Parts: sequence; C-alpha cells; structure tokens
Amino acid sequence: MPQVTVENVCYLKHGTRELMARVFKPAGTGPFPCYVDLHGGAWNNGDLNDRTSLGEYLAERGVVMVTLNFRHAADGYPTTLQDINYGVRWAKAHAKELNIDPSKVALGGASSGGHLAMLAAMRPKDARYATIPGPAGVDASVKGVVMLWPVINPLSRYKNAIRRSAEPNPPAFAIGMKEKHDTYWKTEAAMAEGNPMLILERGEKVEMPPAIWIQGRPDETHDYHDPDGGFPGNEPERFVSNYRKAGGDIEITYFDNAKRNTEVSHAPVLDFLKKHL
Repeated sequence: MPQVTVENVCYLKHGTRELMARVFKPAGTGPFPCYVDLHGGAWNNGDLNDRTSLGEYLAERGVVMVTLNFRHAADGYPTTLQDINYGVRWAKAHAKELNIDPSKVALGGASSGGHLAMLAAMRPKDARYATIPGPAGVDASVKGVVMLWPVINPLSRYKNAIRRSAEPNPPAFAIGMKEKHDTYWKTEAAMAEGNPMLILERGEKVEMPPAIWIQGRPDETHDYHDPDGGFPGNEPERFVSNYRKAGGDIEITYFDNAKRNTEVSHAPVLDFLKKHL
C-alpha cells in the first residue's frame, strides 16, 4: 500500500488547553478529498488513538482523514459541537497544508461520534455551534455524513440503558451509561434538543447532506427498538425513514458486528466518500 504520513496538529486552543487533530495523509500530489472524523465514547471517553485503523485505511486509498479531539464529558453540550464546527472550518481554511480540496469535505464518526457528526452537519450555521470565531468566508457545511453505529437518539438510548440496567443480568453497555449521559447532557431536555432523530420528527428545517448509516449486527447498544418512538422498527430504520421522508438521501448497510473496525466496516466508508466527494 502507498506510504501514509500521520501528523498531530493543534487546531484549537481554549486558554492553555490544546485540542489536537490527527491528520492521515496519502502519498501523492493531491489535492485529495477530506473526511473529518469524530471518535466515540458516549460523549465522555475516547480520543484520537481510537481512529488509527480507519485513518490509515482511507489515506492508503487517497482520502485525507482529519480526526478531532474535542471538549466532552463534564464540558457538556453544546461545547463539543462548537469545537467540531470550528474543526470543519479549520480543515477547509488549511486546505493547502492538508493537501485537500476544500469543496470536498465530509464529516463522520463512530457511536456518539456518529451522532455528533450528523448533528453538526444538520446545523452548520447554528449560532450556538458556530460561536468560535474563525476564517472569514468559510462555513461548516459538508458534502456527506458517515455514521458508524451512531447513538442517533440520545434520549431513547438513555431510557433504554436505564431499562436494561434494571434487568437481573444487565448488559455491559448499560452499566454506568445513565451517569455518562447525565455528565454530558445534564438534562433530558438537552438530550431531546441535540437529537437528530427528534429534530426530524419535530419538522425542524435543517441541512441534510447525503448520508450513510453503517451498522453491525447484533448490536444492542445501537440497534434497539424504542418503545416510546411510535415506530415498528429499530432506531436505525426509524432514522433512515425520517431522513428520507424529510427529503434526504441516506443509505443503510449492515455487517457482522464481530468485524467492527476492520476492512468490513471501513470499506463502506470509502465507497460512500468516492461516490459523494
């Protein structure tokens, strides 16, 4: 495979606190399409190291991947969205150094990162999210959204985790999940407001770039039914149905969940980016 270069760059400072981006660059002249990537971790954990496998895979195949660290955990919503919104603008503004085409930028992520990617893509000009000053003439809109097993509905996942943790043998994902949601979101009202599923069901006017949902099965953490949602299928089908109903272009693809973070889940990301960038 072609040589890939990997570099850590500070893309944003909050006082003395530096937020880093890790840039995976292909060999060759470019400019290349760019995929801005967000790690998962239930809005509390995770960092750049989680994303190496996908970054190398995409860069070997001609895509620059910029994966971001951002404020999370007790920093709370919407600080994360402010950092991501700025991060997308930063990537476009630094197109020359990153060797990217600023007109070919997609956004995506895994688990809570998938949720954040869709939310940021839906509201690129939201005054709360675009609050960090940046380069003039650059906005945070993107040409596509990649969601890898996203937590698309923080409120239903919160309630699901609470329900499941009360079972005699609760699944591992449910233990401590309520506390993670409480730490980041603080209130159920915030979980409902920053919620791509409910945004569509409320009929909010948002941007809807082409999107893909890449979902492992079985995966009770992300592929579950919400008994309060009024939809017969699981959350992935519910979101896809809502997105299409609102006029958005979205595809969904399933894979064997044991193959998560391998070529099996990486390949649909590349196929989607080739198609839309």
